[in-house]
Amino acid sequence: MTIKVLICDDSALIRAMLKAVVDSQPDMTVVGLAPDPLVARDMIKATNPDVMTLDIEMPKMDGLDFLERVMRLRPMPVVMVSTLTALGSEATIRALELGAVDFVAKPRASNTAAFEASAKEICDKIRTACRARIGRSNPSTPASGDTLGALPPQVVASRLICLGASTGGTEAIRQVLTRLPAQCPPVLMVQHMPEMFTGSFAKRLDSLCALSVKEAEHGEPVLPGHAYLAPGHSHLLLAKRGGRYVCELSGAEPVNRHRPSVDVLFHSAARLAGRAAVGALLTGMGKDGAQGMLAMREAGSWTVAQDEASCVVYGMPREAARIGAAQEVAPLDEIASRLVNALAHGGALRASGQR
Repeated sequence: MTIKVLICDDSALIRAMLKAVVDSQPDMTVVGLAPDPLVARDMIKATNPDVMTLDIEMPKMDGLDFLERVMRLRPMPVVMVSTLTALGSEATIRALELGAVDFVAKPRASNTAAFEASAKEICDKIRTACRARIGRSNPSTPASGDTLGALPPQVVASRLICLGASTGGTEAIRQVLTRLPAQCPPVLMVQHMPEMFTGSFAKRLDSLCALSVKEAEHGEPVLPGHAYLAPGHSHLLLAKRGGRYVCELSGAEPVNRHRPSVDVLFHSAARLAGRAAVGALLTGMGKDGAQGMLAMREAGSWTVAQDEASCVVYGMPREAARIGAAQEVAPLDEIASRLVNALAHGGALRASGQR
């Protein structure tokens, strides 16, 4: 199958660069070059593309406005082509909420190595987007279900939640976190995302959740009622100092091609928290997190993987289910309630006793 790609960007240079990158691949071809959303709208009808790349700042119609209309009227895989700036990161997070599958930095022509790395990333993300499950978006609708009831104080004080996700994970994490109560054990999270974007993502989650959400800092205490997101430049590990849990950041080499890596977080939780932890592995391409989740389960943690039907990309959860790392497999809108139920009823202890 040849992937048909529509490129929408107001820069003639970027359009030409993206076309050269896409057309150099044997499994994809450019079917249209649109300088603005109005032209792109007509090209979608004429060419029926499999994937669209979309800029954010464009004339005649803002890229976010266009994306919202596309996802409402003709849902399709969209990869945002973003500038790596603070302002661009906020807009990109909003684009993911509206239904974009992923985002990629605009290609760089500064040197051959940089361009080749950028080109490979663009093509990989187009391939992933083509396989993604896309549904009709209604961004004004909050995450499924109301915030769940508070957990018992002894549970809040003694337990821990670990989450991992990749492609499609920003919305999956949002759906889980917005249902968790303010009186909740601490949450440690890894989402595969560049460092310029994790701060904006954490701020966005903080504005939506009963929990306090922030980027993790090295050495800070892990507190109930708080969620800590791995910064895009470092692995996040659970550590212990003076008898209390703290966040540890590491600049060690990528694991499974990722830094931060879900496996790194989950392995640290298995070592230090064991039965006190519960873990969820959400939508994402690849296998990161599966082995770490298996270590958690073997250490007595209760674990759950998102099911295929609700994943944007069923890669990481599939691997977790395949190797027996997941105690349960559940749709996204049930993950939060399964976590809370496991915590409230001693899920880790019960689960480990069943094996």
